[in-house]
Amino acid sequence: MNPQQHKFKKMKRQYKFSLPAVLLLTAVLMLAVTSCRDKAAYRALIISGQAEYDRETASQAVKQILDASGLFSTDILIAPEKGEDLSGLSKEFSKYNLIAIAYRGDIWPENAYGAFTAFLEGGGGLLVYYPKTRFGETERDEPVSSAISRSHTFEVKTVQTDHPVTSGLPVRWLQPEDIIVPSPVLPGSGIKVLATAFSDTAYGGSGRAEPVLLAGSEGGGRIFATMIGLPGEEQEQAVHSTGFIATLQRGAEWAASGNVTQAVPSDFPTAAAAVTRTGFRETSTAEAFRMMAAYDIGKSTRYYTHIREEIRKAGGDQKILSGLEREMVKILNSSAATAEAKKLMLRELGWMGSDYCVNAVKRLIEVPELKEEAESALERLGK
Repeated sequence: MNPQQHKFKKMKRQYKFSLPAVLLLTAVLMLAVTSCRDKAAYRALIISGQAEYDRETASQAVKQILDASGLFSTDILIAPEKGEDLSGLSKEFSKYNLIAIAYRGDIWPENAYGAFTAFLEGGGGLLVYYPKTRFGETERDEPVSSAISRSHTFEVKTVQTDHPVTSGLPVRWLQPEDIIVPSPVLPGSGIKVLATAFSDTAYGGSGRAEPVLLAGSEGGGRIFATMIGLPGEEQEQAVHSTGFIATLQRGAEWAASGNVTQAVPSDFPTAAAAVTRTGFRETSTAEAFRMMAAYDIGKSTRYYTHIREEIRKAGGDQKILSGLEREMVKILNSSAATAEAKKLMLRELGWMGSDYCVNAVKRLIEVPELKEEAESALERLGK
């Protein structure tokens, strides 16, 4: 058993109410918002309540992220405020494959513990998505919260590369403008730390590597927790980070089914730069080309990376490559496209282009700032 696993087992013994807390939350909620009734593979119940944050924003963000994966249809339930009656009990767990939860507040009644335990032991999945979630007695948790870092961009290190959720992810990648919460406490057993982030004391952190992605089990059920993605911060970069979105979607699918079928998106961040999305869906190829036309030095290369990944995935399929080539030629011919965007397109066309692009490339020889790149592309094309 590694030190982290020992640490979590010790925490589980200390906070004996951790699982009941989760359970009870559902018990006591009142069905509040809407759900997506597509032919999704899984149904998810998003539970929100009693946490000192913008829970409506968080719940709606998680709903949109799960829906964007195409795998889930979701319902949202809101818990009563602190001090209000928690005696109500939802017995709807059997309708769902996944419960997504954020909670920090009153201890729940024992009957909820039984309902939620049965859900997990029967193979249901649990997704913990609020960074400050605490399971158990809030009073015991308060001293720990003093080491929660201030919002900043930090590096995430993938430490378990053979787990379905993190398989294929970069070993190091950046998460923008987020907090790091020390020593998360989770229900379940066999807790594995999938990824960590160093909590720098310069930002009020603990001065050590803290778990930010975790996975475990309870009976036949699976538990995934993400400690990143705090909502409500300026510009909400943390929530719109591709790293947060993709790991949340992958973690949710694993918790619901035990498998991950989603590919790592082409815009997943690296150690070189954080990546955010304007919405929660992966960039489409059409959008990548549209945004690529405005590229300039110093801007994110996410759209160029997406285009290169589409070329790679084509695997020599001439029909797909021809379609991509046509889009690149449109950028070469566009008076609105930047010179830097055209340089990148020339770089790609030089090794994968056909006769279709030759005339467009030749015309750029007359443009002084593109002359060298255009001649180089023609040379590689054998023209």
